[in-house]
Amino acid sequence: MKLETERLVLKEIHEGHIEDILRIRSNEIINQYVKRNYPKTNYDALEFILHIKRKTQNKEIVFWGISYKDTPNLIGTICLWKFSEDRETAEVGYELLPEYHRKGLMSEALNAVLNYGYNELQLLEVLAITSRFNENSKQLLLKYHFTLEEDQKDEDNPDNIIFSLKRD
Repeated sequence: MKLETERLVLKEIHEGHIEDILRIRSNEIINQYVKRNYPKTNYDALEFILHIKRKTQNKEIVFWGISYKDTPNLIGTICLWKFSEDRETAEVGYELLPEYHRKGLMSEALNAVLNYGYNELQLLEVLAITSRFNENSKQLLLKYHFTLEEDQKDEDNPDNIIFSLKRD
């Protein structure tokens, strides 16, 4: 499942992306906003890739690596996951290496994924959970007219806030 934007290709990740996934998911700046076990070795990154491939085959997640059109290396990832039982709601998750921030790249990727989610998967709502300290992420969500759900809490992380976007 490949998506293209003006500058980017969103593509399936595979075993050839081990070093990219290790670099992205172990990045200290990204991880200051995300509570997760991050990969410490190439083997850990490979385990993550194989986990994502299984979840993709089981239709539990739609996951893309993000790269510039003219380069094979990944600079980030974006996914739709945590689908509701009726498959009408999903959560979007994304991460981008810091050297690519503030260039409009995640905006391009998010736009493509929202279009895919609403038009191809027929989602009615997309949720986004982000750290209340992650100003770039909050600005991105507000740009796409996500609404802050002030009454909802992330039970796993009190620093997170929840946004939602309903299909027009």
